[in-house]
Amino acid sequence: MEDDPTFFERERDRLTSEISSGFEELLSSSNGLNRKLEEVLGMTREYETIAALWQRFHELMRGKQDILEEMSEEQPQGMPGTGGHVLAAKGSVGPGSEQDV
Repeated sequence: MEDDPTFFERERDRLTSEISSGFEELLSSSNGLNRKLEEVLGMTREYETIAALWQRFHELMRGKQDILEEMSEEQPQGMPGTGGHVLAAKGSVGPGSEQDV
């Protein structure tokens, strides 16, 4: 009857099995958590890329606006005869209005 396991051996085997299944569950849960963290990190990288793109666009448009403002201060709006040069009139010109000749 020495082949029969003792109470201690049976309890040891049961607890070892219970601990092993607990570790397997922990490993499975930590793998799931790891996958979720990788997804979150991937999303933040995507947001950083998009934010950098919009930041570059904003800087480009702001620089273009600054250049246009500088050009408008330095140069007249257009050359006469091209439609870009506008003269201010003192009076209205149209049918029935008097003009000084």
